[in-house]
Amino acid sequence: MAVEERNKVELWAKAIEQISGTNDLGSEYLNFLMEVTSKNTTIPIIVVNADGTLNSDANITYNEARKEEVLQKELKKMKDRVVPIKIELSENEYQLLYYRESSILRNLRLYPLVQLFVIVIFIVVAYFAFNATNQAEQNQVWVGMSKETAHQLGTPISSLMAWIELLKLKDVDENLVKELEQDTKRLERITERFSKIGSKPELLRVNIVEVLNSSVDYLKRRSSDKVIFETSYDEKAYVETPLNAALFSWVIENICKNAIDAMGNNGTITLKLKEKDNQVYIDISDTGIGVAKSHFKTIFQPGYSTKKRGWGLGLSLAKRIVEIYHSGKIFIKSSELGKGTTFRIVLNK
Repeated sequence: MAVEERNKVELWAKAIEQISGTNDLGSEYLNFLMEVTSKNTTIPIIVVNADGTLNSDANITYNEARKEEVLQKELKKMKDRVVPIKIELSENEYQLLYYRESSILRNLRLYPLVQLFVIVIFIVVAYFAFNATNQAEQNQVWVGMSKETAHQLGTPISSLMAWIELLKLKDVDENLVKELEQDTKRLERITERFSKIGSKPELLRVNIVEVLNSSVDYLKRRSSDKVIFETSYDEKAYVETPLNAALFSWVIENICKNAIDAMGNNGTITLKLKEKDNQVYIDISDTGIGVAKSHFKTIFQPGYSTKKRGWGLGLSLAKRIVEIYHSGKIFIKSSELGKGTTFRIVLNK
């Protein structure tokens, strides 16, 4: 189209040459030349005399009061973009014709960009639609699996509670019965946690320090003596945060259990707690094998696991509990292969 417009302008210039250069043109030929010059209704044109003064123009809109200013600006743009066409009026007299692309051609140049923009918008919308559908399917799987697990655990727990009551009537070591009772209560809590997946949990303002202390105490009793737990905060402090204690303690235990596995049941787990800008930061560090940077995000995806046993759902559940149910954040703050990993949990106060 650009070439075609150039040809049209050159034809227009030839017609002007013919009209200006001779006086013995036949009426039919003259009419033809006049028709050629009048056919251009889209391409902006400025004709300049040999001395640089403006001669005529076509297809340029302006206010008569600003005619000179507008034409000079247009002429400057044309000079930067096109080679002028010389109009030979006589042996010693000539004019220079400048032009620029028509609005149709300029719009056509933008059309591929508009097309690309529309395609990008379509891809983005399709991606988010697919992601939302995929997320909804994952949610249904989570809810179904959790509810079924809670249901399946219910019957054996009831039986265990009955057996414990019978053991209390027998001549059985009280400490043994007490430990068995505690583990059964623990199973009840786990069942409660699973039953809450899928429904909006109730968040109560509780002392997060007590939740951390309780989780650490439980893990200490169930871990090897070679696993050392350190708390880098005041265990008697009072830090009130909206929490579902049953679900949040699950998060702490999952991270710590992963840390114990990563350390091979031999190492140190450190828990830190600090408050800043109306938020609570909990850092859980271990001295395990560490995590490669490329796995910082994939480690939270369902199915990701470096162990031969398990489904790889622990950290995925932890992320869901923290981010969806508590509107917080959980991520790997830092990790170094062979030295350990630090998880950070951020909660709003």
